[in-house]
Amino acid sequence: MDLTALLPSFGGIAWTAIAFVLALSIIVFVHEFGHYIVGRWSGIHADVFSIGFGPVLFGRTDRRGTYWQIAALPFGGYVKFKGDADPASVTRAPEPAPGGTNEQLLRQEMRSTMHGAPLWARAATVAAGPIFNFILSILVFAAVILYQGTPREPATIRSLVPLPAEVQGLEAGDEILSVGGRDVSTLGGIYEVAAELDTEGATTPYTVRRDGGETAVEGPFPFPPVVSTVQPQSAAWDAGLKPGDVIVSADGTPISSFRDLQEIVTVSEGAELELGIWRAGETFTAALAPRSVDMPVAGGAFETRWLLGLTGSLAFEPVTVTPSPFTAVGQGAEQTLFIVRSSLSGLWHMVTGAISSCNLRGPLGIAETSGAAASQGPSTFIWFIAVLSTAVGLLNLFPIPVLDGGHLVFYAYEAVARRPPSDRALRVLMAGGMALMLALMIFALTNDLFCP
Repeated sequence: MDLTALLPSFGGIAWTAIAFVLALSIIVFVHEFGHYIVGRWSGIHADVFSIGFGPVLFGRTDRRGTYWQIAALPFGGYVKFKGDADPASVTRAPEPAPGGTNEQLLRQEMRSTMHGAPLWARAATVAAGPIFNFILSILVFAAVILYQGTPREPATIRSLVPLPAEVQGLEAGDEILSVGGRDVSTLGGIYEVAAELDTEGATTPYTVRRDGGETAVEGPFPFPPVVSTVQPQSAAWDAGLKPGDVIVSADGTPISSFRDLQEIVTVSEGAELELGIWRAGETFTAALAPRSVDMPVAGGAFETRWLLGLTGSLAFEPVTVTPSPFTAVGQGAEQTLFIVRSSLSGLWHMVTGAISSCNLRGPLGIAETSGAAASQGPSTFIWFIAVLSTAVGLLNLFPIPVLDGGHLVFYAYEAVARRPPSDRALRVLMAGGMALMLALMIFALTNDLFCP
């Protein structure tokens, strides 16, 4: 066997593992730091703050007496609060027997333990983990929006996308006033017009403002069949398509717009297509079979579509402006809320059988997506971290024992009943929650291995 043939595969696996560990470590640190800092503010002392499990690789004790450590297995983390017998903050350490110095010490120090703190402090400390995940997502989305900017109005051309047969009357700096005879002023307006334009013509008429005057020019269709992004774990990803590729034909039929490609893929119903692809002046072919994907639509529903895993691009890169920080944070919050809604809707549709359970992915699928996102550049990888952070925050709020949501349910019971659940009930519920989470992990891992 030629061992050198394994190097590219090993390199891809290593890259995927590094990206996954990096993304997970950032998210876990933020989640656990939320627990830690709110607990500290609430008067609860943390004995250990750990990133990872197992043997300790590095650690030190800070001036407050908290031991910060990095462990060998980087697949999670925990904060062990004072008075806890385990990192889950469920089992209490043995309390000193009444009488003498031990009883006096207990009275003095019980307030600084998780179980001796007031109910509000415990609830705030537990809820802080998922909340900090959502805050991370909002801030990361906002940062990316600030970095990338938002399109200027009226839509203005910064640069033109390379095309194989450039019939290009457009120029950098042009302000687009109309497309196909219809007035537009924003990118949104161009999207609406492009959805209704006839794609059979070789060119599309534009009116642009150039050098202070209005000029009629001929240019490419606003949405040519140019690849903007390639979705991980898709047919296009497996075939090696890249951003900037232009789809010039499908099964011998010429393609002049991204809409033409979408229509051919839909009609194919999963049958393999031979695509003609133009890349940097050269044309080649690739065989791709569209895959069935359940996509969210307006109103929280889902619909099944045949997709290659590509998103399209405008015929030009627009000039952007930097939005205000408040606008960016608002858009970041909207994006986070959209992910939460889509996730809950998707889970409900899987439970009811409306969509395939293969939409639930496990650690292998997440790791593969991490590597794919990292390979597409820092912005894509950072955006992926924000998406994953939202998912982790939402998952931890599920009312399952062993998760933060389960702890909050216990605290809600305590608030109503005026007493915490019994230790025996907690042990039974925690065991059930652990079994449920293990079953979900096995199910998701099975999807990673056997779902298409």
